[in-house]
Amino acid sequence: METKVQTQIDSIEGDVAVAFLNLSDPTDTLFINQNEEFHAASTMKVPVMIELFKQQASGKINLNDSILLVNEFKSIVDGSPYRMDIADDSDDVIYDKIDTKVAINDLMYSMITVSSNLATNVLIELVDAKKVTATMRDLGADKIEVLRGVEDIKAYELGLSNSTTAKDLLVIMESIATNKAGTETDCKAMVDILKDQQFNDMIPAKLPKAVEVAHKTGSITGVHHDAGIVYLPDGRSYVVVLLSKNLKDFDKGTEQLADISKTIYDYLMEQNR
Repeated sequence: METKVQTQIDSIEGDVAVAFLNLSDPTDTLFINQNEEFHAASTMKVPVMIELFKQQASGKINLNDSILLVNEFKSIVDGSPYRMDIADDSDDVIYDKIDTKVAINDLMYSMITVSSNLATNVLIELVDAKKVTATMRDLGADKIEVLRGVEDIKAYELGLSNSTTAKDLLVIMESIATNKAGTETDCKAMVDILKDQQFNDMIPAKLPKAVEVAHKTGSITGVHHDAGIVYLPDGRSYVVVLLSKNLKDFDKGTEQLADISKTIYDYLMEQNR
């Protein structure tokens, strides 16, 4: 499997990292470029979700409460205001709700399933990016940095971006799958939200319909990621993380990454024969 995956990576015009952990046999792993740093893109929304559940568990917030949906945020560089543009967001429905109260739960669901940037920024202001990163450290993800919300152009131009590694996203997804990211009830709720993911062109793309995938994608120019927990019909499960940057051909690269996901799935299927 490792040889085949490496060959597939070599055929991709761009930089790729892969991390795999068989949850049914934790000695069964694959790591390629697992410590290389990547722009986190929207994969950082999973740590924000974990922090939301953590703060509810500690009594700081109630996910059933509603908060005012605003569209003005402060740059981490100088505090200057910036707004989200509906044209750059994957969720246009939420923009009709600006200046009304929306349930935190609903914002969190939109943040994960349709990758709403507006919802993300409201939630990051609520929980505090520094606390999100600190919680990831507690889980054992020692390199991921959640610095800011989305579309903070001033920060982006100074190189102040959210970053991650394949290994850290594997640790984070494993912590949800094994109920280390919160209570068993909270982790199940997180898995259910991740299973409703609407962007399915990488990890699940070439897998049979009976296979369930709880996952989060992320993309910006030349970057396409997917990190998830794969649930096989026979009860086994595994975590897989596919990260890419400097993709020459985004669509072709995405399909090639989906092929890597299929290779890992096929390997697990072979094991059970």
